[in-house]
Amino acid sequence: MPTFFAQGSPTTDLGHDDLRAAMFSAFEKLGPRRKVLALPPDITRVNSMAGPLTCLSYDYFGDRLTDVMPALGTHAPMTNGQIERMFPALPRCLIRDHDWRNDVLTIGEVPADFVRQATEGIWIRPWPAQLNRLIWEGGHDLILSIGQVVPHEVIGMANYNKNVFIGTGGTEGINESHFIGAAYGMERMMGRADTPLRRILNYAQDHFCSKVPLVYVLTVIGPRDDGSLAIRGLYIGSDVDCFHAASELSLKVNFTVLDEAPKKIVVYLDPEEFPSTWLGNKAIYRTRMAIADGGELVVLAPGVKTFGEDPQIDALIRKYGYTGTPRVMQFVRETEDLPKNLSAAAHLIHGSSEGRFRIIYCPGHLSREEIESVGFGYGDLDAMLNRYAPRSRRDGWATLPDGERIFFIGNPALGLWAQRERLG
Repeated sequence: MPTFFAQGSPTTDLGHDDLRAAMFSAFEKLGPRRKVLALPPDITRVNSMAGPLTCLSYDYFGDRLTDVMPALGTHAPMTNGQIERMFPALPRCLIRDHDWRNDVLTIGEVPADFVRQATEGIWIRPWPAQLNRLIWEGGHDLILSIGQVVPHEVIGMANYNKNVFIGTGGTEGINESHFIGAAYGMERMMGRADTPLRRILNYAQDHFCSKVPLVYVLTVIGPRDDGSLAIRGLYIGSDVDCFHAASELSLKVNFTVLDEAPKKIVVYLDPEEFPSTWLGNKAIYRTRMAIADGGELVVLAPGVKTFGEDPQIDALIRKYGYTGTPRVMQFVRETEDLPKNLSAAAHLIHGSSEGRFRIIYCPGHLSREEIESVGFGYGDLDAMLNRYAPRSRRDGWATLPDGERIFFIGNPALGLWAQRERLG
């Protein structure tokens, strides 16, 4: 199956006219379509440029674009304000909410033997391939999966068929996929296109999705010299080649290798993009391979008001806390509720430093008691914002007036950071 458009390099800077020409050219190659479904990410991936690309799809197809379903995964549905910000040109009536607990069906099972081999024996059960009913039963003759390829803690590199099977998947598939990734180990996967979970998802796509008319629209986003974001690559296709090309470029654009391990990393979380630690803990995932042993991670989180995006998962995070892999695995073995919510268990593993460095969370809407109850240190947000001035600071090394040396990251969702020696 073909690639319809592929352009990108570390210095490429695609503007709106370039995107329009690329999208329209790809759609022309696809031929006439009568009913189109778009699957962009939600507001938590606003920097992916999926919003403008979805709007361009509407410009081309008009009323043939009948449905736009943000791939929420376990996230909360988008608000009207978020929809207006991300999809300003779309009629509101096109938006469909994905209900990961109820509005899904299982289209097949990846065999246990394949799962066992792919995960090196970490998971030995069949994996259920689940999709929102609209994808399977909606009668569309084109489904556009739109999003950004970037290093990811669960699957190695984000997007491609993760956007479909996880972003619009169901309870069992999401829970088990997150747990597989956590048990296998983030450091073994982040920045890699070929991982255990990716092999499982590729099997599901190859064996169960012949009737699903999927086309992927994948971006690679990177910073300009002034800190603003540029589209460094755009890849449109219906097979794995476009994903591999985007992944190769993403490693050049989004992976920062440091010769020195910072003793203190300061990360800022945009309040609209990161309302929970479920999302905001990217500050931990994406920096854990960089920070020095015994170091400190300061998370400036003005929008964080809860732990989980989902009330049930929020309650589990509050109950068990970010206590490290051994304790979480014990809870999975010995409790009744956590084994039924394995994505929460995976998140608790992801959010722990495993005792290697200290995490100081500075939330806008959670109390000291709440933050400390889950295992984090607490920092006063106003004091930390005043000290580190994130709005006026560029990414990278900085020395404060009192001599403290920090490494600053303005948005952890945009990359992966590692100290060279930790790469083996």
